[in-house]
Amino acid sequence: MVNTTGIKIINGTFGYKKGDHLIPILKQINLEINAGDFVGVVGLNGNGKSTLLRSICGLLPILGGEVLIEGENISSIQNNELAKKVSIVLTEKISGFNLTAYDAVAAGQLPYTNLFNQLQKSNLEIVNEAIEISGLREHQQKLLSELSDGLFQKTMIAKSIAQQTPIMLLDEPSAFLDFASKHRLFTLLKDLTVQKQKCVVVSSHDLEMVTKYCTKLVLVKEPSVQIISVKDARSNPVFEELTAGYL
Repeated sequence: MVNTTGIKIINGTFGYKKGDHLIPILKQINLEINAGDFVGVVGLNGNGKSTLLRSICGLLPILGGEVLIEGENISSIQNNELAKKVSIVLTEKISGFNLTAYDAVAAGQLPYTNLFNQLQKSNLEIVNEAIEISGLREHQQKLLSELSDGLFQKTMIAKSIAQQTPIMLLDEPSAFLDFASKHRLFTLLKDLTVQKQKCVVVSSHDLEMVTKYCTKLVLVKEPSVQIISVKDARSNPVFEELTAGYL
C-alpha cells in the first residue's frame, strides 16, 4: 500500500539553539499533512511559522519529538536523499559570483546527478520545464544580482520545482510578487498538488490567497498549532483573532 502521508509530526518541539541553551517556540506539536494537500501556514509575526518550516526540512534542529517524512524519521535520512524528498523556498536573498537565474534553477537537479554533478539531457529537460512553467524564460540568463525581488523569488520557486520533491515548503513565496503574479503562483502550486499529488506547505500573510487556493490551514499561535479545513476558518477563534474581523 502506498503511503500518502507526506509530513507527520509527533509531539514535536521546535525552536533554536542559542549557545548551550535551547529556546523552544512551538511545543508538543502533532500534525499530519498528506500528499495532495495544499496547506497554508498562518499566524502573527514571530509566532513560529518559519521555525515550523525550517524544522520540518532539517534546517533547524528538532528539540523534541519526531518529524517523519513519507513515514521515515528525518534524523535517519541522508542529506542527498532528503534533498530528493523535501525542497524549501526561503525569503532570504542569496547571491553568487556570476550565477544566472538558469544556474540557480539547474541547482535543483544536483541531487540527481553523478559524482561530478554533471547535468545530462534528462536533467536539462526538467530544468527547462521548471523555467517555462515559472515564467522565467525571458530572464533565465540574467545574473542573480540583476533580478528584481519578484524575479528572484520566481527563480527560487523554479529551483524548487526542478528539484522534483514530493514535498514543497515555501516561506512567504508571494512577498515580492505583484497581484497577478501572486494568483499565478498559487494557481501553479494548487495544480501541483492536484496533478502531481505533491504535498505543498506555504507560510503566508496573504490570507486572501491562502483561503482562496489552499485546502487546509495550519494556525500557529505560540506555543501550539492546529490544522483545520479552510471552510472552517471563519468560525475558528484563532483565525478570527488573526484577521481581527477584516476578512
